[in-house]
Amino acid sequence: MRSRMKGVFWSGVLLSLCTFVRGQPSCPIEAIRTELQNPNEIPSQLTYNSAFMSPIVHSFLDSVQPNPFPKDLLVKIIKGGGTTQMQDTIKEVLRYEIGFLVCVAIGILYIVLMPLIGLFFACCRCCGNCGGRMHQKQTTNIHCKRRSFYGFTLLFTVLILAGNVCMFLSSTYTSETVRRGSTEITYILDNFKSYITTVPKQIKQVTNESSVTVNKVKHNLNETGPLLGKLIQDGLKDPLNPAFNSITEIAEVINSTSTGLLQLNKTLDLLKPKVEAMQANLSAVRQRINNTLHMSDCVNCTSFQPELDKLSLDGNLEFPDQNDLTSAVDKAINANVTGQAAKGKEFFESIPEKVKNETTSSVMVALIELDRLEQQILGVTKDLPLDVLDNILIPLTDVKNSISKYSPEIEKSTNISRAIGLILSCLILLVVICNVLGLLLGAVGLNAKNNPTERSGTSNCGGIFFMAGVGFSFLFSWIFMLVVLILFIVGGNTYTLVCEPWQNKEIIQVIDTPGLIEGFDLSKILNLTTNLTIANVYSDCQNNKPLWTTLHLNEVFDLNNILDISKYEKEIYKIFEGTQINIANITVLSPEVKSQLRNFSSSASTMNFSNIIQQINDVSGTNLSSAAESLDDLAGKQKNTNITEQLRGEAKDLRDIQTDITSNIMPLLLKLNATIKNLSAVASQINATVENVLQKVGFAQDILNYNISQIVKTESMSFIDCQLKIFVAYVQWANQTITERVGRCGPAAAAIDRSVDLLCKHLVGSLNAFWFSLGWCMIFLIPSIIFSVKLAKYYRRMKYSDVYENINFRMNPFPKAHIKPELLENEKPPPFTYAQN
Repeated sequence: MRSRMKGVFWSGVLLSLCTFVRGQPSCPIEAIRTELQNPNEIPSQLTYNSAFMSPIVHSFLDSVQPNPFPKDLLVKIIKGGGTTQMQDTIKEVLRYEIGFLVCVAIGILYIVLMPLIGLFFACCRCCGNCGGRMHQKQTTNIHCKRRSFYGFTLLFTVLILAGNVCMFLSSTYTSETVRRGSTEITYILDNFKSYITTVPKQIKQVTNESSVTVNKVKHNLNETGPLLGKLIQDGLKDPLNPAFNSITEIAEVINSTSTGLLQLNKTLDLLKPKVEAMQANLSAVRQRINNTLHMSDCVNCTSFQPELDKLSLDGNLEFPDQNDLTSAVDKAINANVTGQAAKGKEFFESIPEKVKNETTSSVMVALIELDRLEQQILGVTKDLPLDVLDNILIPLTDVKNSISKYSPEIEKSTNISRAIGLILSCLILLVVICNVLGLLLGAVGLNAKNNPTERSGTSNCGGIFFMAGVGFSFLFSWIFMLVVLILFIVGGNTYTLVCEPWQNKEIIQVIDTPGLIEGFDLSKILNLTTNLTIANVYSDCQNNKPLWTTLHLNEVFDLNNILDISKYEKEIYKIFEGTQINIANITVLSPEVKSQLRNFSSSASTMNFSNIIQQINDVSGTNLSSAAESLDDLAGKQKNTNITEQLRGEAKDLRDIQTDITSNIMPLLLKLNATIKNLSAVASQINATVENVLQKVGFAQDILNYNISQIVKTESMSFIDCQLKIFVAYVQWANQTITERVGRCGPAAAAIDRSVDLLCKHLVGSLNAFWFSLGWCMIFLIPSIIFSVKLAKYYRRMKYSDVYENINFRMNPFPKAHIKPELLENEKPPPFTYAQN
């Protein structure tokens, strides 16, 4: 009894260990890899920008406006105040804009003075002054002056041309920005709308995944019979399968033994009558030989007597142990070992159906709990303020409709801006062309040795082009400066008051000023204890953080509580712990069957196969041929013919018996021998096989008697634990997804950044580059005018000649007072002129 309990203990330990090792991967939980829907993003179509001009323009504007961004002043302006306060505010604004005011004053001075100077210059020229007198004094450094004026004029022309090229480019960029601006804004709004509409869809995906998880667990619970039954079968498979296999093996041994015994009996039934007949014939022949040998006339017959005594057919082929073995085999077959194994397998296969029947009520209650859990998880969407997102879509749609409505007007303004920019650029280009033609024709047509009055027409045209450029400069420059002034005020202040502060996030700090916008407080709107600012939200969105982190929604919603499934876990565990899955026990092999198997093993072990084989050898070893030959020899020695004939006839009878043995008895003996050897081989293994069967059946029976309830309980809890692990995996994924992935607001920050880029980088940047390029040209028009006027006189054909005084030839100067004025007025040359050497 003690050894029995010890075996039961170690079998339980071994089974528990096997169950633990096997149970580790028995709950395959698939990782949830649901990809959240991402908002559609339409990339920017703007490829033009004025980045090549931005550094110099920004440097100039920073010099004009070195003051920091006036946050306090801007807040004061937005809040407003009384008359006195407004006057102080205006003074502060003027002090802040002092740099722009100085530039405006310079621009106004340019606008006023340039046409006045041009008017005075024209009148002065008409009066023969200001270079209008067609006379050029010949001096020793005239060529050096001309080259100097030429170099300066070329330099300022190149500078104006550079500014003009920048005008063309920036004008093109500005018009393209205006033309594509409405489309770009539409794209920005579409991207932002896509983000707003994607957030509820992402949350819906999370909640829908909960339905998928619940449905999966429901399916598993509805399939408790097959699934849990399979787990219980797996728990019993290790001890039962070897037992059933060993029973099948011993059944095959019993059947093969029975077959061998049947073959043995069949062979003996055929062999025994023939052996007995042979023994009778041999006895008759032996008696006749003995009679012949004792005749008186038989010569030397006594010598054959010893050999005659040996003539016999030994072996009675009687096997008494065969009956005992046959009886044991018949009893084992009647015990129906195979039927016993079939009943065990039937019990094993019926476990899923029994589990299903026993757990029906528990599964129904568990499904109700799962429905409650699903409703709780779906309640996440009800608590989230998704209506706020719908309210944001309304103004976005209105803005988009307004843009579509005014798109034709925007297109017209694009054409106008393009035309204006082209006209202004072409007028500046006209001045540049005049200067270039003047430089080119003047240099090509001038012959320094010619008298100023004899200059070529090409050179004269060069001088005229210079004066034409000067005229165009005086005529249009003040208008251009007016354009520069207007665009400078608008574009410059937009950059210093909007673009640069936005880049430094100073504007956002102004928006975050408490009380600036009445009723606007993110913390109060979201019921947060944390001070949430626009700057923090914008910074988080630039880092593409989720809304949960950006808006500190953890202070509003207790997500851990919403996704808490512990109470449902306890309920479901409690339900299945109270469920008793009663699996009726079964006896693998009854004691009677075990007794028959032991009897079968004992009979097989006691059967004397060596005695049987010895009897067969005795029969098969009989040899009558030598005795027949001896009789023939003895017959040859006889004188009595009758005795001779008798001996030879008896020798023939022996040979006939030997032939009968060889042809009729020997095949049956060989067959009998083979059968006995097969039975002997099988019988040698019967004892070990039966012991193996009894050992494995005993182990399996112990498991069924003492451990099956524990196996059922363990596997049931493992099954339920697996289902709940599926929920735990979902809850972890949902928590991580909501807090780390849902509503990543990078697209919102990108929409704002694209809007700012559209305004500052493309529109304001191109506009500032245009007025800066135009202002550049206006500034360099002043020295261009001066040097063009100076240089023109060196190329134009003079009406009057002048004397060149050679330092190597001195003569008294001709007093100008002696020259009659009327000669100069009538264009008559002086009475004495000297040709230039």
